Amino acid sequence: MEIQHLDTRNKMQEHSRAAEQMQEHSRAAEQMQEHSRAAEQMQKYSRAVARIQSPCRTSEEPDTQLCTVWQMRELGSTTWLDAVVPGTVYTDLLRNGRMDDPFWKDNEDRICALMEKDYEYRCRFTLLPGMLENHRVVLHFDGLDTLADIYVNQIHTGKAFNMHRTWEFDVKGILQEGENEIRVIFHSPLQYIAKAHKKYGNIGNDDTFEGFMHLRKAHYMFGWDWGAHLPDAGIFRPVSLLGIREARIDSVYIQQNHTQGKVRLSFQVETEWSAGVISEESPRPCSPELTYTVHMTEPGGRTWILEDSPQELTIDNPKLWWVNNLGSQPLYHVCVTLLYQGRTLDIWEQKIGLRQVTMLQKKDRWGESFAHQLNSRAIFAMGADYIPEDHLLGRTCREKTRKLLEACREANFNVIRVWGGGCYPEDWFYELCDEMGFLVWQDFMFACSVYELTPEFEENIRREFADNIKRIRHHASLGLWCGNNEMEMFVDERCWVTKPSEVRDYLFMYERILPEVLAKYDPQTFYWPASPSSGGSFDNPNDPNRGDVHYWKVWHGGRPFSEYRKHFFRYASEFGFQAFPFKKTLEQITDDPDDFNIFSYVMEKHQRNYGANGKIMNYLQQTYRYPTEFTTILYASQLLQADAIRYGVEHFRRNRGRCMGAVYWQLNDCWPVVSWSSVDYCGRWKALHYYARRFFAPVMISCREEGWMTREANMNRQHFTFEKSIRLNVVNETLKDRQIKVCWQLRDSKAAVLRREEQVIAVPALTAVWMDKTELPDVDVFEQYVSFQAFEVNCGTPEKEDSAGAKALSEGTVIFSYPKYFRYENPRLTWEIEGNKIRVSASAYAKSVEILNETEDLILSDNYFDLNGDTKEVEILSGNADTLRLRSVYDIR
Repeated sequence: MEIQHLDTRNKMQEHSRAAEQMQEHSRAAEQMQEHSRAAEQMQKYSRAVARIQSPCRTSEEPDTQLCTVWQMRELGSTTWLDAVVPGTVYTDLLRNGRMDDPFWKDNEDRICALMEKDYEYRCRFTLLPGMLENHRVVLHFDGLDTLADIYVNQIHTGKAFNMHRTWEFDVKGILQEGENEIRVIFHSPLQYIAKAHKKYGNIGNDDTFEGFMHLRKAHYMFGWDWGAHLPDAGIFRPVSLLGIREARIDSVYIQQNHTQGKVRLSFQVETEWSAGVISEESPRPCSPELTYTVHMTEPGGRTWILEDSPQELTIDNPKLWWVNNLGSQPLYHVCVTLLYQGRTLDIWEQKIGLRQVTMLQKKDRWGESFAHQLNSRAIFAMGADYIPEDHLLGRTCREKTRKLLEACREANFNVIRVWGGGCYPEDWFYELCDEMGFLVWQDFMFACSVYELTPEFEENIRREFADNIKRIRHHASLGLWCGNNEMEMFVDERCWVTKPSEVRDYLFMYERILPEVLAKYDPQTFYWPASPSSGGSFDNPNDPNRGDVHYWKVWHGGRPFSEYRKHFFRYASEFGFQAFPFKKTLEQITDDPDDFNIFSYVMEKHQRNYGANGKIMNYLQQTYRYPTEFTTILYASQLLQADAIRYGVEHFRRNRGRCMGAVYWQLNDCWPVVSWSSVDYCGRWKALHYYARRFFAPVMISCREEGWMTREANMNRQHFTFEKSIRLNVVNETLKDRQIKVCWQLRDSKAAVLRREEQVIAVPALTAVWMDKTELPDVDVFEQYVSFQAFEVNCGTPEKEDSAGAKALSEGTVIFSYPKYFRYENPRLTWEIEGNKIRVSASAYAKSVEILNETEDLILSDNYFDLNGDTKEVEILSGNADTLRLRSVYDIR
């Protein structure tokens, strides 16, 4: 094994990530230059760092400077298999042909059983000359999943028992010149939780294996109502051998104080002496023997160099960081260098964004506000809940996350909530959120259960909190910390409570321990005790007039989409509706034609919300005609999902000021499954994601219509009457005041205009403006509908124009009957392709036009849109459009 000198542990981690990117995407040349610059500096520093890992997960040509050979085996077996680190047991077994695809049909059950066993990893490496001259040599693991014993040269070095922590072990006295060996033995998580459940008896989410809460391992690995039972294990993050001289940087905390036209940065640099014992108490502020310098660079601009351990830096006219669609995302580069007697010991380098962010809570006539406040502006949160991207963490990579977050940016997100039943994301997740402009609602990793707060468990989670707070807190994207997912609400209802101490322990964990740790490590970031919550202490946790709400009457409660309009939540952080993924995604789980039936064994094996395929069909019965072909059912289910969430989001945005957040459940999947996601496991955008692009648009027009869909009409009752009306609303989630021309048309099913109205209105920045209601008592609900558009007045070259040349910002249509009863004309959809543009035309009203290619992976600037007997041009963002097929609601039959 080759051991490479780098300037710091942090810089070493940064360059390892860069090496992974070199193998994964097109920025290879830039990353190679970065490594070259690092290599020129290596000889300057006295600290040695070795990366003890295999080639990058997705690389084909490993960077030999960062590699060593790892092997793995089932404990006790005589056969060693090639392994990849970072990686996991499942991915290594799969790569070596010792395991079937865990997602295929019902293989999951057999694959899960593999984790009843223990597994061993080993690597041999040659120690770099001079490594043992350091004051300390530390074996550093960024992530071990989860129960591990570590041996160096056959000597037991330590244990690990929390996948959410970093682990370090002093090994200088164990290492030897020449060849050395590291062994990591992973013990069965299934056996552990079974014993813990028998001992303690705590309970939680019914979809998850008993005892899951006793192991600090991502809960979803033991099953969820969208997840499989695949409790993987392994060295899932990088491994390093750190040679440390007199001291090193433990952490750097930069606090920001914003005043008019300037920001004051306060630096808190904590160090760790080699003579000390690694513990939570050993890091401390720089002592007189140690000094540090700060080098800070503004993007495309100024540079500051501060020496002699500066405490503060004031920046005049700072470039502020904003969320997506509100401004740019400038990131300042900060480099802190630790010195001892003029000699460099360590370097900490990161990028920060200058911004003020908190939650605005203010008494008002409805109760108390709950809104993200960014740079003194209250913003409406638009986004979704993020779960782990794969059941097999060895398959995750920066490029996969980048594509997912780019899909969020395209859909006009400004917030992403990291859900508490998974794991704290990789560094690259937050770096990409910084770059793209998303505020991160960060749950701590607790969800849907109660915990046994033993002294050992408390010490374990305190260290977990410290590790992750220090790792994440500098990111511009960090919007708030949240204690847990859905536990205050369910403990308040005594849902999982079996003994009084569990209620007490809940309060200790989220209203004493976490606030104490945050007060020490990140007092400047807002903390919220649970989601949902009104502020803690079981004070009506799902209160619609305070805090955040999880609302599930639509879907779990079987209520119609219009039910959202009865509620005015201050911040909806969870609400959702399921849909099937695409046929090509389902072909990842079966090739048997008999399985392509939504009630087949295999299809329901990949539906983890019990009975939910029937629930989809129940909603379908209320809305559309019965589909007679499998892919038509998939299409119809996606339209149901998209319309359900649209009803909620448009309503919440129309009531901006009272409602200030619409974060739907959920963004993504961790395997091919029927779920609430808007982007399926293979990265395909469901109809919901295209709808989100429209209902999260910075300037959006929407219509509160009254008709059968909003009245639960029963046409067979004697006095069957209902209101037929429209009321339009324009919301402006930008920092610019707008002059908007609103147009609407009453049309027949051929899209011919029967009536036309227009009006210019002023829509100030960060507001929503209602227009007057228009009643349409004589409308033919079976053959007439309303189309509407919002145009910006005097905006230059139009993307789509009205007769006066104004630009169309947003548009939509509404009908007044159930879609299944509307007499759609055949729109006779046609298309033509020119370069990366597709022009689609219809001869009549076409609702929810779907454009698919052969592989169903086409990503467009718009899809599932309405046509009013006209033509629309969309841009191809990715995918091959050589072969296309189109359909609309007319084809659901």
